[in-house]
Amino acid sequence: MFDSFYRMHQYLVERTQAPIRRALMDEIDWHKRLIGIKGSRGVGRTTFLLQYAKENFGPRDKRCLYINMNNFYFQGKTLFQFAQEFMQAGGQVLLIDQVFKYPEWSHELRLIHDRCSRLKVIFTGSSVMRLKEENQELNGIAASYNLRGFSFREYLNLRAGTNFRTYTIREIQNRHERIAEEVLSQVNPLDYFNDYLHHGYYPFFLEKSSFIENLLKVINMMIEVDILLIKQIDLKYLGKIKKLLYLLATGDYGAPNVSQLAQDLQTSRATVVNYIKYLTDARLLNMLYRPGEDFPKKPASILMHNTNLIYAMMPDYNDEQMIMETFFQNALWGRHNVEKGDRSCTFIVDKTQKFRICLEQPKRKNTDVLYALAGVKQGFEQEIPLWMYGFLY
Repeated sequence: MFDSFYRMHQYLVERTQAPIRRALMDEIDWHKRLIGIKGSRGVGRTTFLLQYAKENFGPRDKRCLYINMNNFYFQGKTLFQFAQEFMQAGGQVLLIDQVFKYPEWSHELRLIHDRCSRLKVIFTGSSVMRLKEENQELNGIAASYNLRGFSFREYLNLRAGTNFRTYTIREIQNRHERIAEEVLSQVNPLDYFNDYLHHGYYPFFLEKSSFIENLLKVINMMIEVDILLIKQIDLKYLGKIKKLLYLLATGDYGAPNVSQLAQDLQTSRATVVNYIKYLTDARLLNMLYRPGEDFPKKPASILMHNTNLIYAMMPDYNDEQMIMETFFQNALWGRHNVEKGDRSCTFIVDKTQKFRICLEQPKRKNTDVLYALAGVKQGFEQEIPLWMYGFLY
């Protein structure tokens, strides 16, 4: 029964050519028996699974098998039954792509974990999924990781043929002058930075087709499939969610006027706040709060999740300050707590460190603020090149 799956697995693994090795590959605890890889559409979840299979088993090793929940085969057989039979046939690692397409997926994964003790399962899912909060069956047994789009470091390594490592935010703070010297001895990062801001986050920029056209398709799929399907929202509300994203993307990026948005969409304030949360979960937006505040309160500011999204939705966008702020918060997303700053700073990171994002050297400086400068190759003391924060992952 597995022959057709083995053939497809071999075909896909043999043709997988990951342009670079993702940093996440070395951060996952592969000893866990149930591993979830979450990510938004277009960031390379499928390639990541196939690259794991290629590195650890090769295309012909039947101990590892890739399956996709788009396959109609699973309309007639449960995921648990398939996993059990695969294990009995000698299988050791089952790679499940788009697990959220399968009804009762969390229950089936729990059954596999409890009853297939010799089997490891690695699955991918949408960033909209709430692996633990809304799936108590997986709480405590599933290790969850986030696959993001390319960092500037990954993009630079790919485009310039370099092999720069990641740096922690503390390393950048304490050693940025030395790091800049090491990088500049091989390449000028500013030669690649604007291209990254425009189209470097999503790996499909490597395809020959139009990047912007592909990204617009991805944005629509995030809303039409990920949000509506996973959050079980009626199709008739699709237009309201799309309009909300447009209004927020083309707004002033300050605190959203929820009452006005509710009026524009002809819906309630509570619904608007929920839709903003869904768009944030889909990694289309980022909500910034002031210290001590959090959802469901109204955010102090809303940014697009990454700069590529800005250029896709507004090709002529020219607010450089907002572009640089979006780059910074995206570079720190998921690993650091980023909050809205006060008058002295743009952001507060990890509750303590103040950052100001600057397009030019500040005339006055506060001793407790770090200044991330756009357009400079090297910094000095408190002044740190903005591009360097693209080396965090």
